[in-house]
Amino acid sequence: MSSKKPDPRHYPKNGGWNRMYTATVFSLKGMAYCFKHEAGMREYTVIFLFSVPCAIHLGESPVERILMLGAGLLVILMELLNSAVEATLDRIGTEHHDLAGAAKDMGSAAVFVAVLFFVYVWAEFIYRSFS
Repeated sequence: MSSKKPDPRHYPKNGGWNRMYTATVFSLKGMAYCFKHEAGMREYTVIFLFSVPCAIHLGESPVERILMLGAGLLVILMELLNSAVEATLDRIGTEHHDLAGAAKDMGSAAVFVAVLFFVYVWAEFIYRSFS
């Protein structure tokens, strides 16, 4: 008999605080996996961490700080989703398929659009601060 415990995600009655706890554990595992295996995630996380004190300094109101930090979080969210799509497609098969390539490209495009939004938001605030 195996001593390995069953995956709690498959328990039929996993609700309330227990569900929230296990969801948090699995979410943190997913973030750690992405950080460990995806260079883009590491780069965007470092940029985000450096942006926090800058947002506190440049933002004149809580709403402005939320917008500046939210733009960075959007990039991280898109990178997590893009990495999830890529991992799923790689699990299905590594041979070239046009639809798999298109799905990976669309995930990359989502990250790109989020990065463009981040750059625009920060450019607006930096321009305002130094003009």
